[in-house]
Order: sequence, then C-alpha cells, then structure tokens
Amino acid sequence: MTGETDLQTLLSGMRPELNPGRYVFTMAEGGVPSGVTPVVTVAEQEGLTLVVPQADADAAGMAYDYVAGWITLRVHSALAAVGLTAAVSRALADAELSCNVVAGFHHDHLFVPYEQAEEAMDVLRQLARGSS
Repeated sequence: MTGETDLQTLLSGMRPELNPGRYVFTMAEGGVPSGVTPVVTVAEQEGLTLVVPQADADAAGMAYDYVAGWITLRVHSALAAVGLTAAVSRALADAELSCNVVAGFHHDHLFVPYEQAEEAMDVLRQLARGSS
C-alpha cells in the first residue's frame, strides 16, 4: 500500500472532494466528551485538539472560533512525498485562503474557511488541471 511520491502525479490526480458539513477546531480536557465524534485529534502540551462536526461541538458546549469546510485530496499520497502540501498551500495562499492541513495514512485533508470552501475547491481543481 505504498502511496504516490511523484509530485506531478499527485497534483494532477489529487481529485479534491468537499466533505459535507461544517467542522470546528476545539480543545478537550480529560478526553473526548460523550457524543462528540472527532475527525482529527492532536495531542499537544496544552491539551487535546479536536476537529469535530460543528453540531457535536455545539451540543457539548465546546468553544471554537474557526468554522471550516473539510476537503479530502483523494490521491493516495505517500507520507514521504515531497511538495504536495507546499504546492496546495501556495495555490490557496495566492488566492488569499487559509488552509490547515492534516495528513492521514492514505490522503491529505484540508480545512479551509467554511464560507470559502467552494472557492478553495475551484483553486484546487485549477491546480490539478494545470499539472496534467
């Protein structure tokens, strides 16, 4: 199950997919609250960062200030691949869109401002077309 490492292949085949829903970054002390289903967890010195559906955070009374759309790059990228995150981040930055990247075993996941998720999808599709 080796992922792709060739940057040109990664970019041209990234097939961005916008997952449904709104997602937020929040903190949890003492573990994940009941009823909250994180899509990402990161253990930091300051506490446990969670990326969760906004509805879960609201129901659990969790504080947040960044609401994101979640884009998955459907290409199976190798964790050792060089340049994909940089190219995607640069294209989004050039469009003045923030992006928080999380690497999974098979795919890279981007969290962009919810209101600009479709714009980010357009930027990524254009990047993929330009790399073919």
